[in-house]
Amino acid sequence: MRKLLALLLLAVAGVGGWMYWALSTPITPPGQKFVLLHPGYSTRRIANELKAAGVIRSADAFVFWHYLHHKRSLKAGEYLFDKTADAREIHDRLVRGDVYVHTVVIPEGYTMFDIAQAVEQAGLGSSQDFLKVAQSDTALISDLAPEAETLEGYLFPSTYEFTRLQSMTDIAAAMVKQFRQVAREIGLNEDVQKTVTLASIVEKETNVPEERPLVASVYYNRLARNVALQADPSVIYAELLQNSYTGALHHADMQFHSSYNTYTHAGLPPGPIGNPGKDSLVAALHPATTNFLYFVSDGNSHHRFARSLEEHNKNVAAYRRAVAKR
Repeated sequence: MRKLLALLLLAVAGVGGWMYWALSTPITPPGQKFVLLHPGYSTRRIANELKAAGVIRSADAFVFWHYLHHKRSLKAGEYLFDKTADAREIHDRLVRGDVYVHTVVIPEGYTMFDIAQAVEQAGLGSSQDFLKVAQSDTALISDLAPEAETLEGYLFPSTYEFTRLQSMTDIAAAMVKQFRQVAREIGLNEDVQKTVTLASIVEKETNVPEERPLVASVYYNRLARNVALQADPSVIYAELLQNSYTGALHHADMQFHSSYNTYTHAGLPPGPIGNPGKDSLVAALHPATTNFLYFVSDGNSHHRFARSLEEHNKNVAAYRRAVAKR
């Protein structure tokens, strides 16, 4: 009897020692290890995933430890393991929901095609999946812009943090939510589609904040005179929509067949040609009061504005001289 009891105590001590070793001995992952834990995973499934990734020593020990702390639930999400830690510390991270977030930077003027690439490069899914949402989920903005045929123009440029468990609709909705917030701030609540469309052209035409109201005035003046806007960025966007843009515009491109081509179609294009930032939205909402009908680069990141074609031609000549001196 004593021998049996001794063997039992020895076994208990052995199991206890092994359990202590499995839970408290740290592991250093070989580089970065990402583990994606979906909602609905059981504790056993989570433990097996962690063991397969090499971040805990024993799935059984992890399950046992969680049993002792069963009132603390484990959070779903994507986790990055790149530092030395033991199983108890891993367990605490999952209880806190210390999930990995992917940063997506959307500069002003990005098109939905650019944003789709940024989402894919951040490791959040395929660009095509995002584009499907951007080109179809117009219900996200239909109350403000019922004419919108895509979410182009309403995916507000900013820096975002997303997780792998967020859907493409969630991602697009976060960008539209940011647009709504900015729209409220600047008082954009009427003619939203028109204003955003013009702002998207302004955004593409100049990087200089103080020039944006002037550029907006040029286009409003041309609209008032029913003169074609002749905005090069609209031609680029027209070709992007048909997947034919080669990276540069040529004279023949100005006749490209598309309702977005503002050389061949008077008035604004059917919708935005990119996603404008706050400054461009404000410029489109409150353009400068001018008689300008033309503008051209001065060769030094700014523009020269003109009231007449004669004045504009002089500015074009000055631009060409500036370029020739480089």
